[in-house]
Amino acid sequence: MIDTPVWHPFTQHGLGEPIPEIVRAEGAALYTTEGQRIIDGISSWWVNTHGHCHPRISAAIAQQAGQLDQMIFAGWTHGPAQDLATGLRAIMPPDLTRVFFSDSGSTAVEVALKMALGYWRSRKGGARHRIVVMEHSYHGDTIGAMSVGARGVFNQAYEPLLFDTTTVPFPAAGCEQATLDALEQACSDAAAFIVEPLILGAGGMLTYSPCILAEMRAICARHGVLFIADEVMTGWGRTGTLLACEQAKVSPDILCLSKGLTGGSVPLAVTMATEPVYQAHYSQDRADMFFHSSSYTANPLACAAANANLAIWAEEPVMQRIATLAQKQQAFVVSLQDVPNVENARRCGTIAAFDISVPSGQGGYMAGLAPALLAYYRSCGLLLRPLGNTVYAMPPYCIDADDLAALHEGMVQSVSAIG
Repeated sequence: MIDTPVWHPFTQHGLGEPIPEIVRAEGAALYTTEGQRIIDGISSWWVNTHGHCHPRISAAIAQQAGQLDQMIFAGWTHGPAQDLATGLRAIMPPDLTRVFFSDSGSTAVEVALKMALGYWRSRKGGARHRIVVMEHSYHGDTIGAMSVGARGVFNQAYEPLLFDTTTVPFPAAGCEQATLDALEQACSDAAAFIVEPLILGAGGMLTYSPCILAEMRAICARHGVLFIADEVMTGWGRTGTLLACEQAKVSPDILCLSKGLTGGSVPLAVTMATEPVYQAHYSQDRADMFFHSSSYTANPLACAAANANLAIWAEEPVMQRIATLAQKQQAFVVSLQDVPNVENARRCGTIAAFDISVPSGQGGYMAGLAPALLAYYRSCGLLLRPLGNTVYAMPPYCIDADDLAALHEGMVQSVSAIG
């Protein structure tokens, strides 16, 4: 444990909780300064897909570092970015013809929102500017991303900065029609609808069916409302397919990708858009250009890592690993049926989750048992970060049977140990 000036994210330093130092990583494991081996049960915040320090990705970064490390991307280009854009077009929905680079999931969402508003600004008959969102959603921590996420403890202090949105209810089992009806009404004059396909991450690993996702896409299409799929977490196989949208057989107008884009090695994000969205910003007038960038847009090192990730997907049995992990996660979920104090055990692709029963009104992200759960998992050599009273596992696809069994055992034992 170390004491430094570092201000850690989503950490209340006033509680004095220990912050272990990690010195190296390999596969599905992290190692502390004391030599403790930690099983990475959440892919280091949902980013790592193939395992830490994957040789192909590490080699690609090292090679690129000796050629071109960074350059401005406004009005200039480089091979790694061009190769990545071409590679993404080859595996993503064909209607998504344009690739815009940024550096995180939040900024990918910011880009998507600005693209949507720019699209409507260019249309004759008046611009639309209202964004429709889903209850319990989370899309990041920048101002625009917070604005389209659920309002609550995450962003309460920043409420004066956030813009208004229209919220439709989460399509919980048995209540799906209420969501569809609300979306139908909201789309009458909306610019865009942004959604996490199939599973809401920070909102509590809440799942809904592909058929509902397809219905929501159809409603947006009928009203000419842009459909934005935030696949920052759900993409790259987490839900069992390359994109969650595949399971609903839908293609968005705008797609947000990050996290697993580089295999979880370095920050990079893309926002992919259809040709009409691009053409709305295409003009002989410089005032119509898309005004967005960051200093590290399309960083060559990050693009090299992402290209290595695409090669892994193309040349290694990634989907087989995903299917195997999903089967084991399903068996784990089934085994929870008779565990006391476990509720709503569920799985979406490689993600398994359950809720620990708590008194009414004491659940959710700020549930009081969360710090105790964190401490328990740390003592067991597990990197798990429960969402309040929701416990979930989202490991790298390379995790072996022994580590996965230890992960599952720790999750089950924590229910009685903490409860």
